[in-house]
Amino acid sequence: MTPRELRADVPALAEHAYLNFGAHGPSPEYVVEAADRFQRAHEYEAPVDADPYEAAFAEYDRTRERLAAFVGADVDEVALTESTTAGVNAVANAVDWEPGDAIVRTDVEHPAGVLPWQRLRERGVEVRVVETDRGRVDVDAFADAVAGAELACFSAVTWTHGTELPVAELVDVAHDAGALALVDAVQVPGQLPMDVGDWGADAVAAAGHKWLLGLWGSGFLYVDRDVAESLRPATVGYRSVETPTDDPYAFAAGARRFEVGSANPAPHVALREAVDAIDDVGVDRVRDRIRDLASRFTDAVPDDRLLSPAEPESGLVTVDVDDPEATVERLRERGVVVRALPEPSAVRASIHAVNTTEDVDRLTDALGFA
Repeated sequence: MTPRELRADVPALAEHAYLNFGAHGPSPEYVVEAADRFQRAHEYEAPVDADPYEAAFAEYDRTRERLAAFVGADVDEVALTESTTAGVNAVANAVDWEPGDAIVRTDVEHPAGVLPWQRLRERGVEVRVVETDRGRVDVDAFADAVAGAELACFSAVTWTHGTELPVAELVDVAHDAGALALVDAVQVPGQLPMDVGDWGADAVAAAGHKWLLGLWGSGFLYVDRDVAESLRPATVGYRSVETPTDDPYAFAAGARRFEVGSANPAPHVALREAVDAIDDVGVDRVRDRIRDLASRFTDAVPDDRLLSPAEPESGLVTVDVDDPEATVERLRERGVVVRALPEPSAVRASIHAVNTTEDVDRLTDALGFA
């Protein structure tokens, strides 16, 4: 499949220059249809022809297997979640925190990587924030901050600038300090190659509703199998234990201990279709196409307005404009969809391989850079 063929399968892209994949990726028709087929079968057929729980669990298993292959993990290292936020919270709440413990994050984390740690401050946990420069992390400053900390949380690709952080290096620094490394990777799957084995992180949280073009509710969490055994999730249900009727219960081996109960499998059924579509195009091909299109845009943006790298590292490109919220509304009226950021106060375009040069040129023209 080519990027243009994939674009043709996405109804939302028919007329608009949609450039907001870092927030939400509109789905191809067959992704939505996969969820609908499952939902109908589960509600109309499974209750009388089979066991609806067995049917749901079989779908969970298939999706774990597909995701494990896609991100370079073993099946027992993947848990299905609702979102990236749910994955970060699951890990945050599974550590036995004590007053005086410390976590480290950067100052460019999404609220998913900020709010869980704010809550832990109420329990006496120290939150150390590493300042960045235009989406860049100084490794020495990170090392100073992580000394004596229990956990470090950082993004693989910053949502503010589209920069790729040196994940494997930061993980090594955290491990050298005796800290767990938790990566927010939501901006990676579907636009960049992703191999959790290469990163070496203890946990990686992500979701399928952005660059993978999946549905909301299709989150997933990687947890290293050895690390998982040391974590005790704050919530427990029949999917997170070996035998639900045992007293005392035993957590399921690996990451599945972070699953809880009867979540709707439909978004994760659809996610398999979405992953297959991206794989049909080829992740390397997607990455190269994204960078070509993003470079077309950055080349047109005046240097004093461009807040992201001139040589794009992802499809996320942030531009300084007057009144970002008003700019977003003005562009939407012209059929161009981007988003405003709170910090930096700017607009961000999220350019996917399914975009076209015409989309990019419409954006450039609408911003007055043509």
